[in-house]
Amino acid sequence: MNSPLTNLNVTLPVIAAPMAGGPTTPAMVIAASGAGSLGLLAAGYKAPDAVQSEIAAVRAASVPFGVNVFAPNPVPIDEQTYRRYADAVQREADRFDVRLPAGPVDDDDAFRAKIELLLSDPVPVVSFTFGLPGDDVVRALQKAGTTVVQTVTTVDEAKAAAAAGVDMLAVQASVAGGHSGTFTPDRLPAPVPLAELVAQVIAAADLPVMAAGGLASADDVAGVLHAGAAAAAVGTVLLRAQESGASATHRAALTDPSFTETVITRAFTGRPARGLRNRFIDEFEARAPLGYPAIHHLTSPLRKAAAAAGEPELVHLWAGTGYRQAQEKPTAAILSELVAAV
Repeated sequence: MNSPLTNLNVTLPVIAAPMAGGPTTPAMVIAASGAGSLGLLAAGYKAPDAVQSEIAAVRAASVPFGVNVFAPNPVPIDEQTYRRYADAVQREADRFDVRLPAGPVDDDDAFRAKIELLLSDPVPVVSFTFGLPGDDVVRALQKAGTTVVQTVTTVDEAKAAAAAGVDMLAVQASVAGGHSGTFTPDRLPAPVPLAELVAQVIAAADLPVMAAGGLASADDVAGVLHAGAAAAAVGTVLLRAQESGASATHRAALTDPSFTETVITRAFTGRPARGLRNRFIDEFEARAPLGYPAIHHLTSPLRKAAAAAGEPELVHLWAGTGYRQAQEKPTAAILSELVAAV
């Protein structure tokens, strides 16, 4: 099966996955692509003009690259449920003299504006997560010369993406760090080993795939490539890379022996995501409602203040299960070492 990555002169079958919220930087994308890999900018949580600036910075390096976009898939929340949770979280925010939003803040992460930007200033690859964009969006991007990649977490999602006409699938396992790309955040799919999920998706959707989730060693990468993936996508192992924009608090937590496991939580954003288990999760998970992006906007000021103050117990420490293997090295070196067993 021919992979679109071949047409982009990608020779290293390990992709730098997009990590929204700061970790993925233009420097990381340039370093990955310059090493023969492919890096994807993370458009999530950024204003369109900020995305445009990052695209310009990477384009100036004359390397292939992509942009990841959050496709709208809101999880509504009622005012009363929101306020109960907001009152509880506000007590933590009071320590930093931070005022949290009193009512739910909902938006679509400027989806239409970002699509308009990517149509007026096309990039080689656009990937989507959280939801499936309309067929019209897929076709318009392809007409502009862009390869469209869709994140999926199940065979059924893969079939839906194939029916929408996408060019490639990013198959994400439950062990992945950060947000799950599931289309149904209220019903997480049953955990399936990544290599097995890759084989199932390829058989059902007949599209090239990149595999993501828990890939932290050369053997991990070799396993998914042998299962049929055209490439592996890694994020967590790049969090401590020299080009990473992850906060000092996040970086330090990845090597801190007091953090011993990752868990899936909705306490920080109202949508399931995997991160290092900390006090905030222990205290708030049981009462945290689903509600995205309202809960994300609620806790964001607290998380930023805690990260700046060096208090990891109140920060969303997104990480996959292989977080202990994240190293402080150049991005290019990390990616190159991951293909040693291929």
